Amino acid sequence: MEGTTRRYFITLVLICVNICVRADNLLVTCGSTIKLQHVATKARLHSHQVAYSRGSQQQSVTGFPDGDDGNSLWLIQGIVDEPCTPGEPVKKGTRMRLLHVATRKWLHSHLYNSPLSNSQEVSAFGSDTQSDGGDVWTIEWDGKGKVWKQNTKVRFKHVDTGAYLFSHDAKYGNPISGQFEVAGIPNKSKNTEWVAAEGVYMPRYSEKGAADDDKEEL
Repeated sequence: MEGTTRRYFITLVLICVNICVRADNLLVTCGSTIKLQHVATKARLHSHQVAYSRGSQQQSVTGFPDGDDGNSLWLIQGIVDEPCTPGEPVKKGTRMRLLHVATRKWLHSHLYNSPLSNSQEVSAFGSDTQSDGGDVWTIEWDGKGKVWKQNTKVRFKHVDTGAYLFSHDAKYGNPISGQFEVAGIPNKSKNTEWVAAEGVYMPRYSEKGAADDDKEEL
């Protein structure tokens, strides 16, 4: 029954992603289910039930070249000790987790080498009820904007290791041929920039004075 419910939820999300008109510069909030597009390669942050053959041998994370795959959806969540309220705007410097919707594993990193560039491995790990410090990322961006908006170029900094979520033009062979490597690197660059793309954006909850955040210059 649980598997049926999960498949039904994923189907509903995909329908909404496909039929909803993408609005300009939506606010990104806690509880939103979105795709993250790598600015340089245009690939979406992606995972699937394919494990790394070496390193941690956990579930692999890649950049997927097309935007219409359901395995590129991620649910924005707070951290274990600081859960966020659904609809709460994501502010600069927020510590957060990203849950892979299809496999229910967290975007994760640790001190293993990545397969192609020998950078820091990024994997998908855990479950809805299993999470650790390796799943926590801080979101940051340049400019004065206080809240994350859809057209903001953002970076994800891994709290445990200080590495930035990164992708580049190196591609895997079989069984995930054509997908880009995703890894962590110590310094920010053009290859550590991401934007929020397709998805289901949770409407913001009402909070006195919160509208002022939207007026900040990005």
